[in-house]
Amino acid sequence: MSNRPSINDFNPFYQTYIEKVPEGSIKDVLLEAYDTTSELLASIPEERGDYKYAEGKWSIKEVIGHINDTERVMSYRLLRVSRGDSTPLPGFEQEVFVAGARFNEYTTQELAEEYRAIRQSTLKLLSKLSDEELARRGNASSSEVTALALAYIIAGHELHHLNVLKARYLID
Repeated sequence: MSNRPSINDFNPFYQTYIEKVPEGSIKDVLLEAYDTTSELLASIPEERGDYKYAEGKWSIKEVIGHINDTERVMSYRLLRVSRGDSTPLPGFEQEVFVAGARFNEYTTQELAEEYRAIRQSTLKLLSKLSDEELARRGNASSSEVTALALAYIIAGHELHHLNVLKARYLID
């Protein structure tokens, strides 16, 4: 699981996420991120959870919920593609997901617990996949993608939003 996806393995939209992923086994990268993200989320005071750095931006809770929802969607795609399912998978609209989720009604710690459960599930799925299964191709959001690329998208998407939390929301 140490090979990186090639540019032909995913829609160019995801290039910036995939570039953020450090070298090494994607399973190890996701496991390390589990620890790092869990620590970061645990450090967020509850009273900061509803904070938005600007009008029209998501709250900290909404960012965490978005990370969770995106991993769920990408992990589902990863499952389908790795199993050889060639059924085209639809896209998802992140703004609709966030607006319909009521993330601000939950505590930051509830959202952090949900993050940990989702990541454990993703890690368990990845632990059982062979290189052949990771190389399988499918179609998601009207673009060809490999199972490996989907794992990288999960990791890179998370890193992107952690950087946003640190820079825009001043979370250390």
